[in-house]
Amino acid sequence: MTAEPQAAAYRPDPKILELANWLGDPVSAAPFPATDIRFRNDHAARSVGLAGLPDQDWQRHFGRFEPLADNLPQPLALRYHGHQFRNYNPEIGDGRGFLFAQMRDDEGRLLDLGTKGSGRTPHSRAGDGRLTLKGAVREVLATEMLEALGVNTSKTLSIIETGEQLERGDEPSPTRSAVMVRLSHGHLRIGTFQRLLALEERDHMAALVGYCLAHFPGPPPPQDAPGRDEPAVQLMHQVISRMADLAASYMVAGFVHGVLNTDNINITGESFDYGPWRWLPSWDAGFTAAYFDHSGLYAFGRQPEAIHWNCGQLAVALRLLVDAPPLIAAMERFGPLYMEAVARRWCWRLGVAPHSPTRDAALVAACEQAMRSSGVQPDSFFHRHRGGRDAADGTAQALAGYVPTDSSHPYWQEDTAESLVIDEVERVWDAIARRDDWQPLHDKIARIRWMGEAHGTPPTPRGHE
Repeated sequence: MTAEPQAAAYRPDPKILELANWLGDPVSAAPFPATDIRFRNDHAARSVGLAGLPDQDWQRHFGRFEPLADNLPQPLALRYHGHQFRNYNPEIGDGRGFLFAQMRDDEGRLLDLGTKGSGRTPHSRAGDGRLTLKGAVREVLATEMLEALGVNTSKTLSIIETGEQLERGDEPSPTRSAVMVRLSHGHLRIGTFQRLLALEERDHMAALVGYCLAHFPGPPPPQDAPGRDEPAVQLMHQVISRMADLAASYMVAGFVHGVLNTDNINITGESFDYGPWRWLPSWDAGFTAAYFDHSGLYAFGRQPEAIHWNCGQLAVALRLLVDAPPLIAAMERFGPLYMEAVARRWCWRLGVAPHSPTRDAALVAACEQAMRSSGVQPDSFFHRHRGGRDAADGTAQALAGYVPTDSSHPYWQEDTAESLVIDEVERVWDAIARRDDWQPLHDKIARIRWMGEAHGTPPTPRGHE
């Protein structure tokens, strides 16, 4: 099992209050009829000093949302706009969630506690502000699997069943309700910047850029980057680096997010907000996750382009502060950074040391071809070929000369790989829905974390060492 992190002290630090009067709206949580704890992630809670909370305090803070000590006095529903399937929508914002608290983790990073399903807000429009229990279970599975596969993702901290019956068009209804808390490095989206552009709030845009640079630090732009001393240009370069790595991590994990709208893209490069996600059953660039994605805009193979397009919308927003050329120069770095990240992460998942850009690109291409021709599920492919073993034909030739890394963990001796294709997700949910049996979920999380332990620490993006 994965070793527990060293317990950190609880260090509240609600920095968002610097921006709160124009960034969000004070709200209250819905008064739920029940607050039954279904999942508490003490592994993640340890990093921010919350693992020691007794269950009754966990319910008070994460079910009834009584403020944490010295933290936000009232939850804040954030304001933002966004492109949804490339259509601009100025009426979004936090419609069933809010920012509840901020604190420092054991590495000194500023982290947010945000909610999903916590009730109506001024941005709810026709929505009921609620979350289905199945949606919450799906999110904990997604975040656990992504973390195990090296993706920079939010952590699902808590799921509390809230005792309401919800009507949904995409689930058998009535269905059970829940409220979820996620732990993230931030909840500021590209859509947050788009709103300030639409309202021409230049001073607020400058303040938001400064907040991001202060609290989500990253490497400086290259020495020859035009406009590198401008804060907006610095942020653009940081975001491009993070997003290139995020896109690569999705592809190497065989993950399809499903809804890569600008309001679902976190400025920190952290994956979050999981709805109709899927893992690939086979290596298929056209595979889509959302039943409503009729054009395949966010299909598996189009995710890098979608994320790059979203970065372009950030560049457009930052034109409120700087001219276009330095922002375009930052955008042009995405492709090379993405290819480097794919190669680095591919070798990490295969359990071999990177060789050279040309050889690594050929290795990726050979493995993709092998998966397409065989139809093998990607998790099984990477498991079977860990450390270069059992390779044949083009894959064997491409792996020649690669040096295996540590593959001594007993997970690699298992006959089958851990995966999270849709049948596995439905099996876990079926036990809950039919028998209120939560053991399959806990067992699945334990196995996923064991797999994550076997993979080890994911590679660091270039420039972030």
